[in-house]
Amino acid sequence: MTVHWDYLTYAFVQHGLIAAGIVALVSGVIGPFVISRRMSFAVHGAAELALTGAAAGLLIADNAVAGALLGSLVVASAFGVLASRDRERDSAIGVVLAFGLGLGFYLLEFYDGFASEALDILIGQITGVSTGQIVLLAAVSAGVLVAMAVLYRPLTFASVDVDLAEARGVRTRLVGTLFLYLLCITVTEAAQVVGTTLVLSLVITPAAAAQRLSARAGVVMALSVGFALLAADGGLAAGVVLAPSFRSSSFITFVAFATYAVARVVALVRGRRGSRRRTVAA
Repeated sequence: MTVHWDYLTYAFVQHGLIAAGIVALVSGVIGPFVISRRMSFAVHGAAELALTGAAAGLLIADNAVAGALLGSLVVASAFGVLASRDRERDSAIGVVLAFGLGLGFYLLEFYDGFASEALDILIGQITGVSTGQIVLLAAVSAGVLVAMAVLYRPLTFASVDVDLAEARGVRTRLVGTLFLYLLCITVTEAAQVVGTTLVLSLVITPAAAAQRLSARAGVVMALSVGFALLAADGGLAAGVVLAPSFRSSSFITFVAFATYAVARVVALVRGRRGSRRRTVAA
């Protein structure tokens, strides 16, 4: 097998690494809250519906990325209105997802040009990111990170114990709605890297691995960001160097899953050692 180290010096690969790093940073920050609030299906739904926003963006302004980002706000609004109660969340997301995907493919029928830009969001095309898209990703990511910094304390409180948070005066409904908007924007960002069908590998998998290794919120978030960066940039670099003819999104998912598998093994070993120590002490 030929290893193409020189490919890492190409501008389009370096653009991809920068974009992947930006998306991984935001995904790693928001992922632990997704798991603690049990919103994995919302991630899947928002990722799939990025195609609908991209299709609308192509028709209206010939810009799939901007359409996907604006569409994420519409999706978040629909989720927030229809899924006002936790027990209704999955069914409401399923209803919106089914309708939205049908609408997306319907809109593509009216587009006379090549719809590859919209389909790239569906399957991922990180090596095709332009300088303008990187600037847009960086601006959106900065906004999401600032918003997460403001919401961090009430969101953490509401995610741990919603009843106690409400008793202490936290506006849990408002905090949950704002987080939903940030989640949909982040998922749409990640879809441009690994595609909507694989977006869970950056938003969910690193956070799931991190929670296997620690119960402290700060440590979990730091590990989640580190694992997301490893998966995004490590997977992209491995794909470009080892198999440049394949889409790198597959390698990103491979690295993410490997990280999760290792974290589970480490957690299992720790658990057995802890049991032995307690047995010896007893």
